[in-house]
Amino acid sequence: MGRGKAVAWPAGVGGKGNEGVASYVERIKGAIGYVEYAYALQNHMSYAKLVNREGRAVAPSQESFQAAAAGADWAHAEGFYLVLTDQPGAHSWPITGASFILLPRHPEHPERTAAVLRFLDWAYREGGALASALDYVPIPKSVYRIVESRWQEVLVANARPLFTPGAP
Repeated sequence: MGRGKAVAWPAGVGGKGNEGVASYVERIKGAIGYVEYAYALQNHMSYAKLVNREGRAVAPSQESFQAAAAGADWAHAEGFYLVLTDQPGAHSWPITGASFILLPRHPEHPERTAAVLRFLDWAYREGGALASALDYVPIPKSVYRIVESRWQEVLVANARPLFTPGAP
């Protein structure tokens, strides 16, 4: 049928957001839908396993989402732009998404950007348990190491990186 944010299905209806999709699925006999993992868990929704690129049926879980993120080629993705659909890996969930935070390469206020990077560093290193408790998926450590390295390379002011690992 294709891929993208909005696929042109030949029949059916679409709901807006998690609540809209869930509402249709609940009311229409035989309906299927795709909602955010946290929403599905918190609302005790049924789910299905999907067959991934490796031909394995996998369930949606923090581990299968992390497997998809870890298997993606982040090192060669310009600006970390990657669609995580159908990533390699026996345990990868085939329809995974990532959220991004955009920062200017040449910030008007470098000290503010440095403070944001320190916060994000803390969140990535220390916030995994908090994210999991809210049914969100922490970024895999292997992916964070790539992000951290890119911050040092790209986010620079006055010929100095705005981020230094382990800096207070």
